[in-house]
Amino acid sequence: MKNFLVNLFVLLFLVTPFLWLFFVIKKERFQSIIKRQWSRKQITLFFLSLFLFSLFGIGTFADTTRAQSDESTNKTSVVTLIDEGKLDQNIQSEFETVKVTRVVDGDTIEIEGGKKVRYIGIDTSESVHPSKPVECFSAEATKKNKELVEGKEVRLEKDVSETDRYGRLLRYVHVGDTFINNVLVSEGYAQSSSYPPDIKYQSVFTESERQAREKKKGLWGDTCLVATPTPKATSIPKQTTVPPISVDNYSCNCSKTCTNMDSCEEAYFQLNNCGCFARDGDDDGVPCESICPGG
Repeated sequence: MKNFLVNLFVLLFLVTPFLWLFFVIKKERFQSIIKRQWSRKQITLFFLSLFLFSLFGIGTFADTTRAQSDESTNKTSVVTLIDEGKLDQNIQSEFETVKVTRVVDGDTIEIEGGKKVRYIGIDTSESVHPSKPVECFSAEATKKNKELVEGKEVRLEKDVSETDRYGRLLRYVHVGDTFINNVLVSEGYAQSSSYPPDIKYQSVFTESERQAREKKKGLWGDTCLVATPTPKATSIPKQTTVPPISVDNYSCNCSKTCTNMDSCEEAYFQLNNCGCFARDGDDDGVPCESICPGG
């Protein structure tokens, strides 16, 4: 309806000058229409008022229509991004193009040069954490991540932080028009996980997770559905000092650095038997990568 009124006012704006010119010359015609004896001055004032009225109508209804259009565009932009897993080219910021050499797990990759990249704003089930068991749907998330990025050129987008505490780059990852972080969430391979100040797309990830939950996709489906056990009261054991433990000629000593390790076997002993997680700085399950292959 408002578009119709805008068009009507535009038409009135265009024809008013011609009508004025015609009836000023042929004022008798105008007088016969209105049944009054108006002078040319009165006719001019009438059409001037009509002309200004048309301008006012165009301005009023055009602004309203434009505001509604902008609001509609804003409402659909996030939905489009969620449904398609794509990032609008108009809102892209500066990117760095790199090649993925290895997929570590569902939310971490390694790029040329050996740097590891942790996806911002999402979290997949653990598969390589030294202090945690393999979690449900971790293998599927890793496989999907490989399918999306392994061996491909990707574009890395920075938010606020440069790296995490393990020295991994914190980035949003894109392949072509596909927003990898969001695809993993929207298809149920990852959940939204907010780590301020890096929250540029957090509302998008949150909405993607909500939709994935509703549709029971991936880790929200029956595969990972387990009954929550009722917690039982347990007594807190008295803490005691544990003396150094010797196994196969190795002793727990978390102050011992990688350069002082006798072998890769000792590095794994310190990590897995003694809990010396500082020996695995990038959290990939391989300690002292200077002497242990596979990291």
